[in-house]
Amino acid sequence: MTSPPDSPHPVPPRLPPDASPVTESPPPAAPTSEAALEASAEAGPGRIDPAHRPGVTRLAPSPTGALHLGNARTFLINWALARQLGWKVLLRIEDLDGPRVKPEYITQTLEVLDWLGIDWDEGPLIQSDDPAPYRQAMHELSRQGMIYSCSLTRKEIEAAASAPHAGAQELRYPHHLRPAHPPDTDSSGVDRSAFGTLATNYRLRVPDVPVSIEDQVAGATNHHPFEEVGDFVLWTKAGVPSYQLAVVVDDARQGVTEVVRGADLLPSAARQQLIYRALKLPPPRWWHLPLVLGPDGRRLAKRHGDTRLSSYRELGVSAARIRALLAGFSGIAAGPGTPIDALSAEDFRESFRIATLPRGPITLTEENHRWLISD
Repeated sequence: MTSPPDSPHPVPPRLPPDASPVTESPPPAAPTSEAALEASAEAGPGRIDPAHRPGVTRLAPSPTGALHLGNARTFLINWALARQLGWKVLLRIEDLDGPRVKPEYITQTLEVLDWLGIDWDEGPLIQSDDPAPYRQAMHELSRQGMIYSCSLTRKEIEAAASAPHAGAQELRYPHHLRPAHPPDTDSSGVDRSAFGTLATNYRLRVPDVPVSIEDQVAGATNHHPFEEVGDFVLWTKAGVPSYQLAVVVDDARQGVTEVVRGADLLPSAARQQLIYRALKLPPPRWWHLPLVLGPDGRRLAKRHGDTRLSSYRELGVSAARIRALLAGFSGIAAGPGTPIDALSAEDFRESFRIATLPRGPITLTEENHRWLISD
């Protein structure tokens, strides 16, 4: 397996408390959404307008579970955009989630993507194969006094005053728990901003500034990570980077210019944009897609039954039928209620248009499931 190359990062400056709002522009080389798609359509199916230079995107499954219908829709749309617009496609396996990672899911993921007709140009790149750049980024942030160690437990943070939940799995870190800025030592005299000296979590000193995200699907959105989540974790006591740091470092060193993923990660884009700014790296262009939800309005998960692609495959459901359902979820006239009950990967690629993608979430119903498994 190929591991991504090491690449040096410039030393970032420390963000002052009164830092200006974060509104970095996306990289200029990659194409914009609807204009580029329209230009490609005019050039003909499968052709790219030469006025638009290609970008780089990535498919980034995590081997903590099997791919389900929601994942598949995101990957198909990402792949279709890439092939329409001439982006290079990387496959990256994000395997840093400790004990939740199951190696057998890596093989299964590769098989299922191939079954769906999704291909890629480089990879699979395995995150855990090359951890050095994550440590390098942390040392740079440490050198600028932008991180600090934190040994507080979740229970202790919950007990702190004014610490409401920021989300289902995340706590807002109260401002008053942040240690004083350098010199920053604990009771034993250990420098808490020095990375690598303690087996503990390390948090980013989040500046009190708004962050604007210009998303190719969701449009302009405004966020305030300082108020929403506070100082979030960049490095865990398990000795691995958090998701927020890892994806920034990986996307930067692998040259990713286009990040296509679910809308539930839009708030993460604001946090990641802070990290890009701190490391003086250009942020990618963001494409956050509306989610596929269960009948209860929550993100598709085990509680909604077995929607794994591997399970449908074992039941004899064809990839063409899966694609037809997901095409209907993506603004293409196919799937239940239409004459088209099977669709090739090539037809999905040529028919998809970002302009007709539903702008709200899609609900996977029991009727959809029955349609999939029907003869």
